[in-house]
Amino acid sequence: MTSKPTHKKKRRSNRRPAALPEDRFINRELSWLEFNQRVLDQADDPSLPLLERAKFLAITSSNLDEFVMVRVGSLKLQYQRNSLVRDPSGMTVAEQLQAVASRCKAIVTRQYDVFESLEPHLADADIRRIDLNDCSDRCSETADSRFHSDVFSVLSPQAIFSERPFPLIQGLGVHVCVRLKATTVGPGDSADRSKGDSAEVADPSPDQVDNQDTSEAPEWDFVIIPLGRTLPRMLPMPSDRGHAYVLLEDLVKHYIEDFFPGREVVECISFRITRNADVELREDSAADLMVGMEDVLESRRQSRPVRLEYSDGASDPMLAFLSEKMSLRSEDLFAIGGPLDLTYLFTLHGLEGFDALRDEPWPAQGSPGIDPAESMFATIAAGDLLMVHPYERFDPVVRMIEEAANDPDVLAIKQVLYRTSRNSPIVAALMRAAEHGKYVSVIVELKARFDEARNIEWAREMEQAGVQVIYGIRGLKTHAKVCIIVRREPQGIVRYLHFGTGNYNEVTANLYSDVSLLTCNEELGGDATSFFNCVTGASQPQQLQHLASAPITLRKRVLELIEGEMIRAQAGQRGEIVAKLNALVDTQIIDALYRASQAGVKILLNIRGVCCLKPGVKGLSETIQVVSIVDRYLEHARVVLFRHGGDEELYISSADWMPRNLDRRVELLIPVDDESCRKKLKETLRTYFKDTTNTWVMQSTGSYQRMEAGDTKYRSQKVLYDRTCKVMKLQRQSRLTRFETHEPRGSE
Repeated sequence: MTSKPTHKKKRRSNRRPAALPEDRFINRELSWLEFNQRVLDQADDPSLPLLERAKFLAITSSNLDEFVMVRVGSLKLQYQRNSLVRDPSGMTVAEQLQAVASRCKAIVTRQYDVFESLEPHLADADIRRIDLNDCSDRCSETADSRFHSDVFSVLSPQAIFSERPFPLIQGLGVHVCVRLKATTVGPGDSADRSKGDSAEVADPSPDQVDNQDTSEAPEWDFVIIPLGRTLPRMLPMPSDRGHAYVLLEDLVKHYIEDFFPGREVVECISFRITRNADVELREDSAADLMVGMEDVLESRRQSRPVRLEYSDGASDPMLAFLSEKMSLRSEDLFAIGGPLDLTYLFTLHGLEGFDALRDEPWPAQGSPGIDPAESMFATIAAGDLLMVHPYERFDPVVRMIEEAANDPDVLAIKQVLYRTSRNSPIVAALMRAAEHGKYVSVIVELKARFDEARNIEWAREMEQAGVQVIYGIRGLKTHAKVCIIVRREPQGIVRYLHFGTGNYNEVTANLYSDVSLLTCNEELGGDATSFFNCVTGASQPQQLQHLASAPITLRKRVLELIEGEMIRAQAGQRGEIVAKLNALVDTQIIDALYRASQAGVKILLNIRGVCCLKPGVKGLSETIQVVSIVDRYLEHARVVLFRHGGDEELYISSADWMPRNLDRRVELLIPVDDESCRKKLKETLRTYFKDTTNTWVMQSTGSYQRMEAGDTKYRSQKVLYDRTCKVMKLQRQSRLTRFETHEPRGSE
């Protein structure tokens, strides 16, 4: 029966694959900026509540900060090493830096256009930013009192002298820079203390410096006032209704002359620098990883600036002074037409009393099949459980670990921690378990970017509590999400497992869309134990039967699965790949998807962020569709489905399809085999491709177009939430119609 398709497959597979075009990849950095543009478009969507729009504006600002710190910082380091090297899209480093700077500036301009249009609506809704030059007497009196009682005594101006080193400016902190008319001779200073800087800058215009003696070169003194983190950025002001506030830098600038009695203030602006955060540990020379990571944090604090943001009214002399001191070029300078650092809008979003300006609450639901009154071990033993967060609460995962800490039958807990919350109940449970005498082994990834300091702190505390702490593998980041609980039961040792697509962080679990799998499957337990022991023992990687791990087998498994769909399509069968990921960058996997498309495989990709593949190109990717969903929750789950001749292969994973995940991280690809879990996961995955409300369709150029909803509006996140609520409602009703008696305790 299969001879004909087999012959057909063999004949086609022997043909030499057609050469793929050289221009088949999108630049990674520009693709990411397109993602941030989609987030910014949410802020500009009038159909969203006002404070939700403000929140999206804050997200774009935070996103751009991290992008400049990491990606632009990395490009600048590459430029120093070899400016002519080309990325897969064919762009040199110099071309990328130029294109990225141009795109970033366009996004920033758009950010402040949106901010300018949003502020009047916020004011109409009684959330007002006060202009101290045009405010009520009551506000003016409060501002005066607050400045002189709270602010003036805290802040300290720092004069800049040409003969002294420039002070260390805190990255991402808002500062005030003041230009003073120079004095002739100050106590203990030379008469030309400011000439070193003024000699290289343009002359001020007549309206910038009054009564300037044009017969001599202008001289100015520059002073920097760091605003620090002690004082709040937003200071509340009196208001008859709603909420009024003034920004700290505006208050300082309003009273700036009070810092300099007897001096003439010529100019005062706000500025902010961004430092290169692409500082990594040289593990081959680090004898102590924790000490090495502390050195990395210190190096990041002092790394070179890569961006200067400043008030757009800054004069040429002021701008020349700052850019020269920071060694920055024109493409690194960003004039800001509004408040610097829009992440303060997160605070606005959290204001009490403005519920009507936010999304309607979607309280996370319980999970079907999980009875809060029943032990998590009994629940998992009854069958595998798959949870979709944040529609379903993350509590069962936390509860499983907390129960394990107190359960006398639990012998050991093994877990990977990549990112955790500030007051993590999971870390507390792990320390409690160790104190109770259980064998607790935790891989804490000290190299998790921007969480290094917190992870170092947790590692030390856990070690003191008796936890065996391992810092991962030299040269790799341990990014897998797995917890193994070893329990002694009447039938023998049972391993209870949690696999996830997101971090063990109960706070972000309320904001990120992720998937959890709870199981006590013996085969998965054996694989998970071998995987964990291999990582902690630095032993030779073992061949896992069901799990695939990076950097050993995950890439190979994915490529084999893609090739399988291609071979079936070449044999005349239906081939299909459906994937939901955060990023698609890896060129080898992209090429495999192109060849599968050329063979006729239908490929649906939901890629939240970076996508370097070009969809819909004739003869290359005609059967590939790429969409991106930006909604109230951050789409974070990695789920992949391969049709596999009708016997579908379904996986969840901690890894995106990027070189760093496949080659430089320890990751897991986990099969979902339980029929009930498979059904739920497939329904969830397919739901995303029905969205008509918040879906952006990627074009072959790398740009995105928002899908027009038309008469049929389908919002995938709302559908998933309503579906979860409905299932839980039916379960509660079922419990109400079932009588359960309390059984008497047996005699002890």
